[in-house]
Amino acid sequence: MKKHFSPSWISSTQVRKQRKYRHNAPLHIKHRFLSAHLSKVLRQKHGKRSLPIRQGDEVLVMRGSFAGKKAKVSSVNLSKTQVILEGLQRTKRDGTKIPVYFHPRVLQINTIALEDKERSAAINRKQSISPKGAK
Repeated sequence: MKKHFSPSWISSTQVRKQRKYRHNAPLHIKHRFLSAHLSKVLRQKHGKRSLPIRQGDEVLVMRGSFAGKKAKVSSVNLSKTQVILEGLQRTKRDGTKIPVYFHPRVLQINTIALEDKERSAAINRKQSISPKGAK
């Protein structure tokens, strides 16, 4: 198997090839893997189902031992596809606290950080596209 990323790869039923694609993808494509669903209110307001998570967004944890917790995104790791949330930490046996890493599929965006002009422009640009069948 080749080690390099192939932009012409479409899909495979083999999980090893799916993992390889995600692992070897460049950062501009890995950015798409960091998308999370929007809350119902945001979904109706912006006309989109999901957006990539960014620092400053407020999210709700949907699964796991932290399910139901709301927190602000403190950092996003593109290379590992991980999100760190403020205030959600685990205590190790020796008493030190470490941050908990979340995958975006476990999170739901409740508030969007719109300080970045490019992001707000992207949301508005996507909003102008009408759904299929609408006139």
